[in-house]
Amino acid sequence: MPVNRRVLALMPHPDDIEILCAGTLLRLGDRGYEIHACTMTAGDKGSSKLSRQEIAAVRREEAARAAAVLGAASYTCLEFDDLAIVFDNESRRTVAGMLRRIDPRIVITTPPADYMFDHEITSRLVRDACFNAAVKNYEAVGEGPPCSGIPYLYYSDPLDGHDLFGIPSPIGRLIDISNEIDRKAEALACHFSQRAWLQTQHGIDDYIDSMKRWSAARGALVAVPFAENFRQHVGHPHPTDDILGQLLEMPVT
Repeated sequence: MPVNRRVLALMPHPDDIEILCAGTLLRLGDRGYEIHACTMTAGDKGSSKLSRQEIAAVRREEAARAAAVLGAASYTCLEFDDLAIVFDNESRRTVAGMLRRIDPRIVITTPPADYMFDHEITSRLVRDACFNAAVKNYEAVGEGPPCSGIPYLYYSDPLDGHDLFGIPSPIGRLIDISNEIDRKAEALACHFSQRAWLQTQHGIDDYIDSMKRWSAARGALVAVPFAENFRQHVGHPHPTDDILGQLLEMPVT
């Protein structure tokens, strides 16, 4: 039976993938893995000037362009509303349906503890779907057979690398993305509408430079120019061998 070589990055908002895990996705793609990008929302509240419908249309297009830069086989928006992602049965079935469409071997999402609830609840929904999507009698949204098994699940860094009390997030698997940093920045630059929003809401004007600074800080921990950090979900029944470390040949951290 052929080895499943599909990877799903399922993050809350357009640009989260490019900030948090794009370098690793590029490396996996270069090794023959099929990359799929998905966001929960279209970023419909991410503007102080455009209407929800207008900014959502802009950000869907930006996300699709960024996914193309990453060489992704698909980009999907699950059309949840910004600031309204909830953990309920409808949401659970929707996310499980996405996993069934891709049947990934590796899943990457946001960490369980992050700076906002959209990120934290997405993390819970993705973890939940990794289990439920393989259950034959689970009624996921959409058609398609159950997933072929429980995937490897990895959590990205939280924004700025610490929890809401300022405690640094633990180091798990650091992936060298030094050769990928320019393509990662190119993909992030596709999200041009984010610059105005981040200036207004977050007081950030250099989202590409800040991504590079954070990637450099992670890289310094393993003496490389740039890196991304992930923590693996090893709770039952997920596989516990570190497939990212094996595939991308990084030293144990």
